[in-house]
Amino acid sequence: MKIAFVTDSGTGWSVKEAATHGVYSVPLQISEGNHAYLENEDINVDQVNELMEQKKVIKTSLAPLGRIEELFTKLKADGYEAVFCVPICKGLSGTMDAMEMVAKQVGLIFYGFDNHVTAIVEGYMVVRAKELYEQGKTIDEIMDILNEICDTTNTLIIPDDLQHMRRGGRLTPLAATLGGFLKIKPILQINKSTKGKVDVKEKVRTMSKALDEALEIMKKEIPALGEQYSITVTHVKAEELGRKFLEQCKEYFPNAHYNFIKLVSVVGVHTGIGSIAIQYFKEL
Repeated sequence: MKIAFVTDSGTGWSVKEAATHGVYSVPLQISEGNHAYLENEDINVDQVNELMEQKKVIKTSLAPLGRIEELFTKLKADGYEAVFCVPICKGLSGTMDAMEMVAKQVGLIFYGFDNHVTAIVEGYMVVRAKELYEQGKTIDEIMDILNEICDTTNTLIIPDDLQHMRRGGRLTPLAATLGGFLKIKPILQINKSTKGKVDVKEKVRTMSKALDEALEIMKKEIPALGEQYSITVTHVKAEELGRKFLEQCKEYFPNAHYNFIKLVSVVGVHTGIGSIAIQYFKEL
């Protein structure tokens, strides 16, 4: 069966960048006021961060249905019989449901995998799924392997500006004010156990303590030395702090594979300037 492997810009890739990995992609949408932008086409992560610095309220939404329909119609015309989709998780977006609906409309068999998050692991999974299929694995076998990866995946997020989360409606004004006054830094997590939704893991008093606690969480979840693990440290205009934490991770997990990037906009717009996030998973 001829299967196309599809993702979205939650990976951090543009459509062209996704194509270099042999997969197809559609852009998610970012909006500010009456302006709507296609991620990594009309607007990039630096421009999104500039809007946040201006205290703009930014929202995200699923890929335009027209773009999904355009892609799937072309895939059908090119002889594909099915699509295997690994988009941003269902807990954060309706993109998966939209892809399934459009696939049925154009007559493509639909396979979808919910990675329960987004970003680096999303891209890894869609490319890995393609590799496994080309090696002769069945769809069920591929799903099983992706589930194993999912079981090892965690994303920890430490927002710096609680007032940003208040402006976005993710914290009550009172909670944001009290949190700022008490210098509370919540450690948020997104993973399989949270069903792809943002949940509070811990609450500490300073960013320094939050990063120390994040490292302790990692030590409990990642085997010694980090063998066969991917660890990504990301930031929203907090490069110096992020690099310092990256070096700490390398001390404890010297054998892991590392990435250091700007936090993908689909998450960063919700957590704000100064945020640090860490994503890790076992490469299978």
